[in-house]
Amino acid sequence: MVRIGVASYLAVQDDIEVVGEAENGQIGFDKALELRPDVIMMDLVMDVMDGIESTQKIMAAWPEARILIVTSFIDDEKVYPAIEAGAKSYILKTSTAAEIADAIRATNKGESVLEPEVTTKMMHRLTQRPEPNLYEDLTKRETEVLKLIAQGKSNQEIADELFITLKTVKTHVSNILSKLQVDDRTQAAIYALKHKIAD
Repeated sequence: MVRIGVASYLAVQDDIEVVGEAENGQIGFDKALELRPDVIMMDLVMDVMDGIESTQKIMAAWPEARILIVTSFIDDEKVYPAIEAGAKSYILKTSTAAEIADAIRATNKGESVLEPEVTTKMMHRLTQRPEPNLYEDLTKRETEVLKLIAQGKSNQEIADELFITLKTVKTHVSNILSKLQVDDRTQAAIYALKHKIAD
């Protein structure tokens, strides 16, 4: 009934054309790839294949697809998988027909329309994620060089201590800066101290 009601409203909009409907996720997936619509409206709870799996499969087969989730659910196990699957926008069925139409227009332009509560959830999740341990990508030798950088040693002093050439030290330093995503030796030294690599 929701699908019929929304489709009827959208059909009378001058700038929106309903090119297809699907009663389950599998048909939604098939029609999405067949019709290639500008925007795909996706429910999350459907028979045969749910909206999250359908979104994943559509994005895998057609990465340019723009998917707008329209659902009754705002719980974590629905929100995060849907956004991570590649959905562009996420709104609730409690939205008015006009709001859904506006969300379609915005999604078509490449904009993300997120229910305020979804935005709050995503921001909270991002801030709760632990900082990646970039130093785990360093080789044993690069870790040795980083420790000496943190001790304030110059490239020549590092070369002398590790019995390697100056050119090799410079290569290690360049790799360290790249892997730690820092701009210079000072930032690398601070990183080492912060993560207790210099101990």
